[in-house]
This record gives sequence, structure tokens and C-alpha cells, in this order.
Amino acid sequence: MFTESIAAYLPELAKEQIRAIVQKHQVLIKVVPQRVTRHGDYRMLQSGGHQITINANLNPYRFLLTLIHELAHLEAFKTFGRTIKPHGKEWKQTFRQLFLPFLRPEIFPTELLPPLAQYFKNPKASSDTDTQLSLALKAFDPTNEKNYIFELPLGSDFKIHNGRIFTRGAQRVKRYECKEKGTGRIYLFHPNAEVETIVSED
Repeated sequence: MFTESIAAYLPELAKEQIRAIVQKHQVLIKVVPQRVTRHGDYRMLQSGGHQITINANLNPYRFLLTLIHELAHLEAFKTFGRTIKPHGKEWKQTFRQLFLPFLRPEIFPTELLPPLAQYFKNPKASSDTDTQLSLALKAFDPTNEKNYIFELPLGSDFKIHNGRIFTRGAQRVKRYECKEKGTGRIYLFHPNAEVETIVSED
């Protein structure tokens, strides 16, 4: 359900529109601690009800984008049946339709509108795969020490969420080869993976 605690995470002028959609579908919205692999999640409960979880660390604009992404899953499954592909044409169509009323300067800062409009020409399973949109959204995050892999200079060291340390290598097609410092093993990282830069002390 839509509560004031959920409303606090949203841009002010988006709250009533989101409230109406949530009440229409009678979906339970839960804000949860940050998960590394996803910003949000939708699932049908055994009771037949619906639940959406959203990470608590998202800025208001990414929170709204993620919530509508998950609401689009719910609405697409209701409209087209549960045999559709999770991020197929039915979901993309529903996502666009749900998001369009929010794509205006009263809700989003003007600098976010162009990358959002470009992204919605063909929305992907994760907005993180869109470099321009990711960078634009990141500008509204609280200041931190994190960078995207593609922003790091070749040969620089970085740390991931579990404390493992890597050295950024060359780009191989769409991903970056990075060597783990402790083992020497090579791993492939998505360009938009957020990591913590390690500054060497000379």
C-alpha cells in the first residue's frame, strides 16, 4: 500500500499520481536495504497479492523510475498474462505508457528530461545499462567515493561492495577486464558497475 513513509522517497509532484496507481493495483510497497544486483523487484505473493521492493538508497528520481519500472511489470502481467517475457515488448509498452505522464519539468529536473526521453525510445531491463541516463541520475546522489568502471583510468585500483580489490584493465567489447589483486584472476565488469576508487599512497 502507499504510505507517507513511501511518499517521502518520491519527488513531491509525483506522489498523488503514484498513490492512484498503487491503490488501483492494491500493491504492497516495501523499502529495503540496498541490494547490489538490483534497484527494485516485483513479485506475486502466494496469497495472490502483489509486492514491490525498492532500495532505500536511491535518490528521488531513480526511486520514481524504479518504482514505475516495477509497476509496469505488475500491469503488463495483469493485461497480457504471466507467460510474457519480463522485459519484452508488452512490458516496454506498459512502462512507456505509465511513465509518460511523469516526464515533465514539474517532476524531473530539466537536465534529466533528454536522457530519460532517449532511454524510453527502447527501455532496457535496467536503466544502469544506459550510460548517459546513469550519469545524469548519479548527479543527484549524495556525494560519495564511488565511480563507474568506465570512468576509471586504465590501471587504477578499485574496491567492490564485499571488499575485494581489482585493477581496471582494457575494455573487451562491452565489458572491462579487471584483475583481482589477491588472486590474479580476471573478471569482466559492466561499464556502469559502481565501485569505490582506491587512491594509492606514494
